[in-house]
Amino acid sequence: MSKVVWGGGALIAPVPPVLVTCGTAEQPNILTVAWTGILNTVPPKTYISVRPGRFSYPLIRESGEFVINLPTAALVRAVDFCGVRSGRDTDKWKQMGLTAAPSSHLACPLLEQSPLSLECRVTQVVPLGTHDMFVADILAVDVDEALIDRAGKLHLDRAGLLAYAHGEYFELGRKLGSFGFSVRKKPRRGAGRGSRRT
Repeated sequence: MSKVVWGGGALIAPVPPVLVTCGTAEQPNILTVAWTGILNTVPPKTYISVRPGRFSYPLIRESGEFVINLPTAALVRAVDFCGVRSGRDTDKWKQMGLTAAPSSHLACPLLEQSPLSLECRVTQVVPLGTHDMFVADILAVDVDEALIDRAGKLHLDRAGLLAYAHGEYFELGRKLGSFGFSVRKKPRRGAGRGSRRT
C-alpha cells in the first residue's frame, strides 16, 4: 500500500468520547473528553487529558477526583453538546436531560444514564503542552445490572457504546472475535460425543 507522510498529529482512532463528571452533588459539571484510556492493570489506573482553560479543569485539580462515564449511542447528542458548551454559562445537565447520581467513593457525581462509570482519584498531574494529564487510580466501577448475566459476566458489547474518529461519532458494531481467539485451539471433531474405536 502506498502512503503519504504527514507531520506528527493526534490521529489515533477510534477513541472513546467519554462523559467526565466532576464538581459536587450540589454543583455538578460534565464535559466530553476523548483523550483517555487505561494506563495500568494492578493497581487499575487511567487518565484524562484536559486543557487548563476548560471550566472543569480547576474543579478536577482542586478536588482531585472525577468519574469517567462511558456513553451509548442514545447519548451521542449529549456527548457532542457537552464537548462544545461550557459549564461556565450553560447547565448542560438540564439542557440534555441528564441525571447526576451519587458515587460510592467520591464526592463528585456519576452519570445515571451511563452503563458503566469509573470512579477516579487523581494521583498525578502531568503538564504536556495544550493539555494536562490527570493520572488517576480507579477506585470503583459502577455497572448497569442489565449488562451482567446470571453468572456475573459483564456484556458491555450489548450497551451500544460510542467511538470517535477524526471528528465523527460511531456506534460500536459487529463483533469480530474475542481476546486470544487467534491462538485458541479449536475443539476436536467428535469430542464429547462418546465416539468409540473399532
